[in-house]
Amino acid sequence: MSASPERPVALVTGAARRIGAAITTHLHASGYDVIIHYRRSVDEAHQLAATLDALRPGSALALSADLARPDDCERLVDEAAGWRGGRLDALVNNASTFLRTPLGTIDSAAWQELIDGNLKAALFCSQAAAPWLRTAGGAIVNICDVRTERPLPQFSVYSAAKAGIVALTRALALELAPDVRVNAVSPGSLDWPEDEIFHAAERMAIEAAIPLARLGSGHDIARAVAFLLNEGPYITGQVLAVDGGASLVSN
Repeated sequence: MSASPERPVALVTGAARRIGAAITTHLHASGYDVIIHYRRSVDEAHQLAATLDALRPGSALALSADLARPDDCERLVDEAAGWRGGRLDALVNNASTFLRTPLGTIDSAAWQELIDGNLKAALFCSQAAAPWLRTAGGAIVNICDVRTERPLPQFSVYSAAKAGIVALTRALALELAPDVRVNAVSPGSLDWPEDEIFHAAERMAIEAAIPLARLGSGHDIARAVAFLLNEGPYITGQVLAVDGGASLVSN
């Protein structure tokens, strides 16, 4: 099967690895042509595009952009929409920056990195995509975090940035209605990243508090994103927690 102008087109930010790659792969399997945004993960992005193209020729495109720059957000979206002659059906704002910021150590650089990499990126990508999505009757799904409701200590700036995405989701749902639906998926703890942001005791405590007794996976998040894009035509302005029930448990 080759790429077709009849296929819906989805742009996923931060799509080269982990959650973003899982979302992109799942949407591709469900029939979307996909744009894989990346900033630094050059090899992973192009490898993912090649893998998806091998399944359906011409169905995946990797594009780089620094989403801390509004002009880069606009360029990314314009290139993504131009790939299929002015068509963009879905935007998934997944790109994220995650840092520990203990109070007393926070500086303007950490603030800027976390706000730019989360909230600012989602806002300016959504703004750039809005005209294309209005034309397509499309949808936006933002990726936030269940910890906006029950923050972890020492992650105040990250928590604030993700809480801003929740507010942005609801505000854009009103502003873009009735043409574009805007929702969010709120992941809980997922398969641990390669970095050492959480030490072993923290990981054990977090995992022990999950009612469904397992960490989530990128596939869990991808299925929720696909549901909101494809199966929820009367859902907008909502935040879907995908956390194994962890948000029901007190810290």
